[in-house]
Amino acid sequence: MLPICTDWESACWAMAKSWLHVQVDLELAHLEPGRMDQFKSIGDAIDGNPGHSDGAVQPSNGPGIWPLQVFNQQPRQLSDLLQKLESGELVHESVTRGCKEQQRQIEMKLMLGDIPQLLDMIWSWIAPSEDDQSFFRPHGDPQMIRFGAHLVLVLRYLLDDENKDTLREKIMNVGDLIIHMYAMFLFSIQHEELVGIYASQLARHRCIDLFVHMMELRLNSSVHVKYKIFLSAMGYLQFSPVDNSKGSFEEIVERVLSRSREMKVGKYDKLSDVAEQHRLQSLPKAMVIQWLCFTPPSTVTNVGDVSTKLLLRSLTHSNILFREFALGSMWRVPAMPIGAHTLLSFLAEPLKQLSESSDTVEVYNVSQNLKEFHDWSEYYSCDAKYRNWLKIELENAEVSPLELSMEEKQRAVSAAKETLNSSLSLLLRTENPWLASAQDHLYESVEPVFVELHATAMLCLPSGECLPPDATVCATLMSALYSSVSEEDVLHRQLMINVTISSKDNYCVEVVLRCLAVAGDGLGSQENTDGGILGTVMAAGFKGELPRFQAGATIEISRLDAWYSSKEGSLESPATYIVLGLCRRCCIPEVILRCMQVSLSLIELGVPPESHDQLIELVASSEAGFLHLFSHQQLQELLLFEREYSISQMELEEELSS
Repeated sequence: MLPICTDWESACWAMAKSWLHVQVDLELAHLEPGRMDQFKSIGDAIDGNPGHSDGAVQPSNGPGIWPLQVFNQQPRQLSDLLQKLESGELVHESVTRGCKEQQRQIEMKLMLGDIPQLLDMIWSWIAPSEDDQSFFRPHGDPQMIRFGAHLVLVLRYLLDDENKDTLREKIMNVGDLIIHMYAMFLFSIQHEELVGIYASQLARHRCIDLFVHMMELRLNSSVHVKYKIFLSAMGYLQFSPVDNSKGSFEEIVERVLSRSREMKVGKYDKLSDVAEQHRLQSLPKAMVIQWLCFTPPSTVTNVGDVSTKLLLRSLTHSNILFREFALGSMWRVPAMPIGAHTLLSFLAEPLKQLSESSDTVEVYNVSQNLKEFHDWSEYYSCDAKYRNWLKIELENAEVSPLELSMEEKQRAVSAAKETLNSSLSLLLRTENPWLASAQDHLYESVEPVFVELHATAMLCLPSGECLPPDATVCATLMSALYSSVSEEDVLHRQLMINVTISSKDNYCVEVVLRCLAVAGDGLGSQENTDGGILGTVMAAGFKGELPRFQAGATIEISRLDAWYSSKEGSLESPATYIVLGLCRRCCIPEVILRCMQVSLSLIELGVPPESHDQLIELVASSEAGFLHLFSHQQLQELLLFEREYSISQMELEEELSS
């Protein structure tokens, strides 16, 4: 009958039925005296014993004995049966072709119970090619991917947890690859809400990698899409890493936040594009915070604590970004630092509610982080007012003073006064000076303690173009940084500086500064809120005043971290006072110089500002402590502004008196 069975299923069934009948007859032979001898004779014939070469064995008593040729064709085991189907010796050619179909190959592996080979086979069908770098492009038939994933889940459910053999290893390792591929498929067809179900079954590192990639790819998607991913993770993953074999939302978020601070290499047509593209990377850095601002579903265990922890993590990371954005946006241009204002828009309302909850502030000890956030909020408000004034000023400069309308002049005056008022409000804070109250835990150690500053930055020329670093530039920059402090300080503080080309972006440099912590700068209370010696060194680079380096070239920061470290060099805890002091050293003089620029503009319009003298007194005041934050060139610029202001003031007085 086999030749007339033209499909795999009927041929398989016919052969299995024939095999079954032979096995039944063998069992029945045990019950009838004499028949087993005949079957033994058949067995001898099959084994090639002499005396049985006629092709058949005649029954000595009754029916039921099979012809030798038919009996000889029977499989001895299931693998023989499937081999006969694949060989094509006894079956129709369409049956042999059917054996090559994926469905039939799966059925045959299941019939054999060969689960390891089944999983390897399914993975080979859906695995991406080695040269395909597209992480989120599923391969193979979607239904096969879906079948494979659910087959793995069923096998894991049936598998005894205590079974540690190779079968379990295969189900876990290859099974992870298959489930991971199906999760990617769901993501690719916009079913992000289902991904968490399958990601929760993955090994810890694969689960984390999957969600990190999804969050990065959907960073600029709508709030609705991003919230689906958030809910999928919160609904099916543990929040904190209690079970180390499984991924957690906290670990995913930490990876996303860390990766977001890394430089993204792009393609540039000219050097001016490099600097501009690097500045624009502040937006995706800020957008990451939105993942922490979503409201967790009420079904999450301890939802109140989870929500608070997310908000506090967003607060801590935002302050880190605020520092970097401020140091990277010293240019006097109308363009707003979009990253900083994006952060403020995300956090303003949630943190307002947090501030109103005094219990939460006390329990989680977040007062310092909240204060820093409010300090940055005030700073960027001043910054925005200045840039708005500058935009109006530049627009008015394109028109002849005689053609400016009274309304346009009044608009410029109003913007200038707003700028001065907000800036003076920030500068005149005496009880809680801007960024001056935050303290790290005090180090009091008999062992040598070091402080380090790690920076990823781009070198910018006064024209705004990028200065591509090479070995010579790095060596020159390192020498210039050493020269920004005295040789005595270098020796006494064991100052070490290293500058290399970034391995991630050839247009950037990695700068590492390390020195011995001393009382007042790393040990005990900090004497000055200026970042200590490391802040002094880096500020010279940020302000474009490095000795024996390309004139006017500045270090434009992309990433900045400060640490306490041991004598052996292992990083221990953040040295926040260095970065905050560095921000004060760079931002406060710039705010004052901007105020001088605005004051000069006002008096040239015939509207002398009331606060000008107060501003000069503030710089000279020893109580305010602003004077030592100025570099030599900044003091020169301040004096130049004051000179021009005085000349304009005298001219105005002459006009009024005449």
